[in-house]
Amino acid sequence: MNALILAAGLGTRLGDLTSDRPKALVEVCGHTMLEHQLRHLSAAGFDRFVINIHHFAPKVRHFLEEHKNFGLDIRLSDESDLLLDTGGGIRKAMKMFGNDLPVLVHNVDIFSSTDLRSLYEGHLKSGADSTLLVADRYTSRYLYFDSDSMLRGWSNEKTGQVRSPYTGFDKTQFKPCAFQGIHVLSQSLLPLLDEIQEQRFSITDFYVDNAACLKLRSVLSDPKDWVDAGKPEALERAAQIIKAYYE
Repeated sequence: MNALILAAGLGTRLGDLTSDRPKALVEVCGHTMLEHQLRHLSAAGFDRFVINIHHFAPKVRHFLEEHKNFGLDIRLSDESDLLLDTGGGIRKAMKMFGNDLPVLVHNVDIFSSTDLRSLYEGHLKSGADSTLLVADRYTSRYLYFDSDSMLRGWSNEKTGQVRSPYTGFDKTQFKPCAFQGIHVLSQSLLPLLDEIQEQRFSITDFYVDNAACLKLRSVLSDPKDWVDAGKPEALERAAQIIKAYYE
């Protein structure tokens, strides 16, 4: 199974912790976030990895070389020349797997109790173009799904902006969910992704813009055992989840 670890972010929310290293190499429970993700994904059955890198990219290369890639099939998608955002980064990395299998995309700073193998296999059975892990929790930016768990729109609660490819979209008629930083993409998306002229673009924008012509399904998860460890105050909760589900 294919897994893409998104590690290319600048990590600015972690402050001094990323002054001399990328976010992926920040340690929690004695090991880097990247090592935790690689071991966790490998244990779930994923056997081919691409990691996108940008901030302190040589340090990630050295870390993996030093650990002999943890015995895994790992390739690096280097964005040192231009940070491609989530959409551009995923598009570039998906082409590096060299097969037609779907790709599990996992942010390096997301830790959760999610059964990743089950999520991936459920995507395969669904025939969806993409499966997004979501939760019923507060966020400033919501995705909206219909009664069949299909994506229909998006909103920014801070600005009041609402977006949807459907004319007359009324967000009050759909279920608002928060994206959990984990999704599975089929290779069927690549032709549409390749139509985008910009090198740098958001995968969320891509999803919303194409919700009417693609099968973009959601899987609802429990937000209780989930954390975005991209902030210093979240590292303690990340450690708790790692001890409970990763070790």
